[in-house]
Amino acid sequence: MTDLRFGGSAGLLQRLRPTRIDVADLLDVADRLLPTVSVPGLRVDLVQRPGAGSLIVVQEDERTVRVALADLADDMTHDGVTPTPTGIAAALAAWIVRRPVTDVQAARTGVAVLDWADRRQVAIGRRVVVRRGEVALPWTPSPTADVPAIRAAAADRAADVPLDLRVEGPVALWSHESVPVLATSVLMAPERMLGRLAAAGLETAGMHVVVTPHRPVACAGAGIAARLAGETPEASVTLPWSRLAELPWL
Repeated sequence: MTDLRFGGSAGLLQRLRPTRIDVADLLDVADRLLPTVSVPGLRVDLVQRPGAGSLIVVQEDERTVRVALADLADDMTHDGVTPTPTGIAAALAAWIVRRPVTDVQAARTGVAVLDWADRRQVAIGRRVVVRRGEVALPWTPSPTADVPAIRAAAADRAADVPLDLRVEGPVALWSHESVPVLATSVLMAPERMLGRLAAAGLETAGMHVVVTPHRPVACAGAGIAARLAGETPEASVTLPWSRLAELPWL
């Protein structure tokens, strides 16, 4: 199963042989669903243009997004969305949840985490995300954003994220109950993290972290951390805790 940009999942056969989402069906679902969207400050309109193709226009704070229904239907088809009213409605609702994060939202509730810096999943960096339900969405600053202030506030807010710390022998695992990427928020304050590990009875000299964004964070001595990284099938980055503060902002 594969996570989709529309918030669901599709089997391999559905993704290899997707059934086309008809624009007329999407239009019908949008016409019924969009008036029910109720989020303070968010406006989602269906703009029907005879002969020119209908649009969905999303307006929130400084952001305005216009997407042609035909393009949205193509994306849903590509991602294997089930071509039923229920499937299309679920995908459309998830697409709205995944709308761009605004500067205002990042300033109010943004949290600093670690994420992949490239598609090859080789390098990591610090990023501001905003939680919406069970997902955390990345913030891309607008040209007028006060970037240093928003990043600083997000880094401070990371200390308040509730995380579970589990110690198994010489290994400590940090996790978040429902949004995995938030586990990396503990790495925004390396010295505070080290203090909590020492309080849990771990030897902190030479402590390394194994970071797999969107997964729990493992902390252990250099040799054990290297072994953990070698045993996981997913891409990860292992580095000493002292280098965490050097990571760039994305």
